[in-house]
Amino acid sequence: MSAPASYPPAPSGYPIPSAPPTYEETTRINTYPPYPTPESGHGPNMKSMNPPPYLSQPVPAPNPITVQTVYVQQPVTFYDRPVQMCCPSCNKMIVTRLSHSAGALTWLSCGSLCLLGCVAGCCFIPFCVDALQDVDHYCPSCQALLGTYKRL
Repeated sequence: MSAPASYPPAPSGYPIPSAPPTYEETTRINTYPPYPTPESGHGPNMKSMNPPPYLSQPVPAPNPITVQTVYVQQPVTFYDRPVQMCCPSCNKMIVTRLSHSAGALTWLSCGSLCLLGCVAGCCFIPFCVDALQDVDHYCPSCQALLGTYKRL
């Protein structure tokens, strides 16, 4: 290889470019705190001594990432028929168990029959008809009340 070509002199007023800085100068490795070197004339004979150890901060261990799957259940609308759903108490897929109870429509029907003259006991017929009663939905596994369908 041949010697690098010489560049023309820089225009007046501009400094002449010098060599780029060394790797140690750019990264500042082992420069803080400054250690004495044999060239500086400070300290004992540095040729027989090992360089000081490079101290670094310990790298913290990464925290494990926990992934949790959350299932959002759509609101369930209860009617007078069993509903297939996931029970929020026991988290099982179930078909609800129904239980009928007297509600507002049952009592209004009973009062209406009394006003019409069915006083001898016929006014209590609405308490025997499931279509006039409210419906409670229960989980067959854990017996939790899941919801109620009110007729009126």
